[in-house]
Amino acid sequence: MKAATERKILRWLHLILSIPIIGFIYGPVSEIPEAAFITRYVFVPIVILSGVYMWKGHLLRKFISRKV
Repeated sequence: MKAATERKILRWLHLILSIPIIGFIYGPVSEIPEAAFITRYVFVPIVILSGVYMWKGHLLRKFISRKV
């Protein structure tokens, strides 16, 4: 996969999965137990991991390539 394609996919994933988090903070999502659970334990970790990967992914790739 090209680096540009990987960046596009990660950016869109990060942006789209951030929408339910905004709904959890500002909307009624926190009052719906199923939606609150999915937002807390699925969407938030994925958004955090994708953000950290976009920020420091070059170091992770360098570390992995050095090990192999």
